Amino acid sequence: MVKGLLRFLHRGTTGLHEAAYLLGFFAVLSQVLAFLRDRLLAHVFGASSSLDIYYAAFRIPDFLFVTVASIVSISVLIPFIIEREQKSREEVRAFIDSVFSYFSVLIIGACAITFFLIPPLSGVLFRGFSADALEKVILVSRIMLLSPVALGFSNLFGSLTQAYNRFAIYALAPLLYNIGIIIGIILLGTSLGVVGVALGVVLGASMHALVQIPFIVKAGLFPRRFKFDFAPMKKVIMLSFPRTLTLSMNQISIIFLVSFASLMTVGSISVLSFSINLQSVPLTIVGVSYSLAAFPMLSRFFTGGNFEAFVEQMASTARHIIFWTLPITALFVVLRAQIVRVLLGTGRFDWTDTRLTAAALAIFVVSSVFQCLLLVFMRAFYAAGLTKKPFYINFVSTAVIIFATYFLIKIFYLSSNFQYFFTELLKVGGLSGAVVLMLPLGYSIGTIVNGLLHWYNFEKEFGSFSHKIGRTVFESLGTSIIMGAAAYIGLVIFAPVFNTATLIGIFLQGFVAGVIAIIVGVAVLHGLGSKELSETWQTIHRKFWKVKVVSSDPEIV
Repeated sequence: MVKGLLRFLHRGTTGLHEAAYLLGFFAVLSQVLAFLRDRLLAHVFGASSSLDIYYAAFRIPDFLFVTVASIVSISVLIPFIIEREQKSREEVRAFIDSVFSYFSVLIIGACAITFFLIPPLSGVLFRGFSADALEKVILVSRIMLLSPVALGFSNLFGSLTQAYNRFAIYALAPLLYNIGIIIGIILLGTSLGVVGVALGVVLGASMHALVQIPFIVKAGLFPRRFKFDFAPMKKVIMLSFPRTLTLSMNQISIIFLVSFASLMTVGSISVLSFSINLQSVPLTIVGVSYSLAAFPMLSRFFTGGNFEAFVEQMASTARHIIFWTLPITALFVVLRAQIVRVLLGTGRFDWTDTRLTAAALAIFVVSSVFQCLLLVFMRAFYAAGLTKKPFYINFVSTAVIIFATYFLIKIFYLSSNFQYFFTELLKVGGLSGAVVLMLPLGYSIGTIVNGLLHWYNFEKEFGSFSHKIGRTVFESLGTSIIMGAAAYIGLVIFAPVFNTATLIGIFLQGFVAGVIAIIVGVAVLHGLGSKELSETWQTIHRKFWKVKVVSSDPEIV
């Protein structure tokens, strides 16, 4: 059994859909663990000041990871690895040694400097916290500074596992990350509070990196010595710097949202963070899986000068992202209360927290399809060497998010009509703290703008893209509306059938309504002759988990 598991993890995967579904399968498992993690946090802490502290403390280490560790991210390193692989394995080894050496100094040095900067930064960002709460934020942030180091090295190792199509190893890492956090919550959360959870984060980040090392060692690619060859590192930095700035834009947006939330009622940061985690399900399962699976192919097509195949690959990836994401969005909007009550409605997480989180979730998922498409658009630009364009677009979009959120908060407080309309629409009328919903609204507006600008610029740069996905957009949008209506009717029909005052009752109500909606959606797509539905069935029929082994070199079979 153990040997079989190791063979599965160390073999390669071929084909966009096979790789995407394999990554998606592991992403589902990771999301299950993420749901368990969040349910435990909700049960132990609720939407409380303690959990606000934990989520606020996450922001600075997370920003450090996204900015500094992204220098050795998959999107940046894979083209370099593929280029050197075509020359010799020794070229790859020398390149990895150099990158590892420079990155070690960079990430450790950055974390050391940030350790001393956390107190003043926290004081500026989280002005709504009391002195005691701010002191706890500083402590927890400093503990979690170890996670960017581990995750940064994991990024470097992940570039190799991805470049050699070992998607299963890469996909296993997030599972271990969540397992580490869960261990921290269960074993240390009740005794040490959020400090124990922070220690779990460090444990999870360490396992995220360690799981990839056996393949790297077996392939003979584990860094062997410190080698400071600046020539290749300069190229990496020149390519990754715009991308790092691009990624930092989204993190800046989230930091501003958390900063705004710190000035609102206690628990606002927790509500915001829980809804962000829940709305990331389509992004993680669909967007990340397809963009990761497509990126090596996009890089190879563009590097090889096959621009027609490059655009066709982009269109195929976008079509399947739209095909999956729009129906998921419809189900999330309609079933939002059931989702939140089942996943988080426990312990100290009360009914007010549930209603606000459900409303925030509905607003966030409106932009899900654009969040997913953004990943593949940005990777396509990176594969083409156009790293500055996504930065400019994301800079504009970040400004839109920040200013839109600020003015929406002002309008919410100043206009009773707007406040009444919005809260009644989302069924949170009369709840204190409903202003927190302006945060996901501002974020979704800016994200939609971001997605449309990337789409326009990709079409302008490469052409012949939009017409390749037009039919899928209309088919999926129409089907999603029908699925949403079917799910809503299912909720109404089964509300008196199940006891919705219990966990099992609310789960069965949402589950049956969702199954009915999915059946209706599949029937509609089949009637429309959906190409994506047919391709999905063919991929499943081929048993994507049993795809043949791919190896770039006999040494690493």
